[in-house]
Amino acid sequence: MDRSTGHRDKATVKALLDSEGHTYAEDAGIKLKNTPQPLYQALVAACLLSARIKATVATDAAHELFAAGMRDPRRMRDATWQQRVDALGRGHYRRYDERTATQLGDGAELLLDRYGGDLRRLRDEADGDPEEIRRALRQVPGLGPVGVDIFLREVQAVWPETGPLFDDKALQGAERLGLPARPEELAALVPKAAYAVFAAALVRAALDRHVVEEVAKAQS
Repeated sequence: MDRSTGHRDKATVKALLDSEGHTYAEDAGIKLKNTPQPLYQALVAACLLSARIKATVATDAAHELFAAGMRDPRRMRDATWQQRVDALGRGHYRRYDERTATQLGDGAELLLDRYGGDLRRLRDEADGDPEEIRRALRQVPGLGPVGVDIFLREVQAVWPETGPLFDDKALQGAERLGLPARPEELAALVPKAAYAVFAAALVRAALDRHVVEEVAKAQS
């Protein structure tokens, strides 16, 4: 990378983070920490975000579930199926609400049975190995490869062994912004603590052309 390219890339990253410097977990009202409740909430948000639906709808639906008291696996499991459907509906998550309500209940049951509702136990059983963590997460109903990527992309700030994680959608955003579409090169553009925020911002650039336009305008 020559000096001019490096300067341009850093200017692009700054413009992007100035406008889009927040994670999807934050959008769902989650204050992410390495403790059971926020980790579980990030998992729920990842399940919702992995569907073919607008990200804002998914984060609104997650917010409604949590506002209705379904903030941990036990409360999610103990809620009725209809209560889960109704909360998803209030977030306008209607296309997949019935199936998702079932999956959330089944997923909460699995996490309680296998890990006592604490995703840190999953991480410990995997000895912090990213591939083992992925394999274990794939057992959660409704959490496919895309959902696993979203969850790990969001929690890499508190589970650093999973990063730097810039998934396919983040790499697509990087390409649209003229940034290098290689995870190791993207990681070099921000501090380690900013990986999750940067990745989420790149995803927004992939999903919304207006983000790319605003970044370009900020640099002109």
